[in-house]
Amino acid sequence: MKIKPPVKPHRITDFLKPYVLKMHFTNKYVDAQVVHFPTATVACSACSQEKQLRPTMEKTGDVAAAASIGRILAERLLQKNIPAVCISLKGEQRYHGKVKAIVDSLRDGGVKLL
Repeated sequence: MKIKPPVKPHRITDFLKPYVLKMHFTNKYVDAQVVHFPTATVACSACSQEKQLRPTMEKTGDVAAAASIGRILAERLLQKNIPAVCISLKGEQRYHGKVKAIVDSLRDGGVKLL
């Protein structure tokens, strides 16, 4: 009698969304990046510390800056042919304020949110 080897379960990365949006906020700056999760590389990012963006913003850490970072990130994602991202919120982050501004501007920019 032959015993068949056990069936291996699928890898966890088969079930995860490939592109994940991660956000980081300080009192001075707003940072958002999209990470390709299976390879752990940054696919696209936007930050209010960039030299080209600083003159266009009055303040670099408020909700208006977060909205403009979301718009810029949406443009960069569509240029790289990334149509959809998954949102990853930390435990203390809630969907209001700067988080809501980034997510809404991404959605308005044409990126689908999973």
